[in-house]
Amino acid sequence: MAKEWILNSATNRFQLNFKRNVGAVAEEIRKCNPKSIDDWQKYYFENVKTEEQIIELGKKLYIKITEILVAEIDEITEEDCINYIRELVIDRTYEGYIREIKTIYGQLQEILQCKISPAPDKWDRLFNVDFFIEINGKYIGLQIKPVSETTQMTEIYKEIEIQKNTHKKFKEKYGGEVFYIYSYKSGNKKIIKNIEIIDDIKKEIERLSI
Repeated sequence: MAKEWILNSATNRFQLNFKRNVGAVAEEIRKCNPKSIDDWQKYYFENVKTEEQIIELGKKLYIKITEILVAEIDEITEEDCINYIRELVIDRTYEGYIREIKTIYGQLQEILQCKISPAPDKWDRLFNVDFFIEINGKYIGLQIKPVSETTQMTEIYKEIEIQKNTHKKFKEKYGGEVFYIYSYKSGNKKIIKNIEIIDDIKKEIERLSI
């Protein structure tokens, strides 16, 4: 299994399985319509690439693995591995989290047709607010939380309960409610899970507009 993984990774990396090297195999096998693997092999070597060309590709793959990959592996240090894992779980996870929040933030701004601004850092710390909407000198707070299919409602309610006091302080100081927006990923799209919250935000905007 490990050997196959190395062969597959190197073949893909150096593009040895690209059409220019092995031909349009998916198209060619349909043209061939083989009844056996021997039929396909005979057709391929006669009409697509020669056996000598395939052997040369195999030799090239061997050189790539034993010379280039081995040299690169020898250069990897323990510190490289530690930094990579740290970047994977900290930096890249955070970047993905921020991208998701910004995507939902953009959707909200379009739906509500009003400006939504990132909250100051101290608001995040003191009030658990990510974004805000300003209405007549007062503020509505928004907190965007990515969730997944495995996220339990008990976890959500527990978090709301913990942050209830900070949101109460926000309303006392700035006049508006704080709303939770939960987002989840469907394919490559980020979608607002609790879409019903939009009506509540609109009502709060109307209340503060009077």
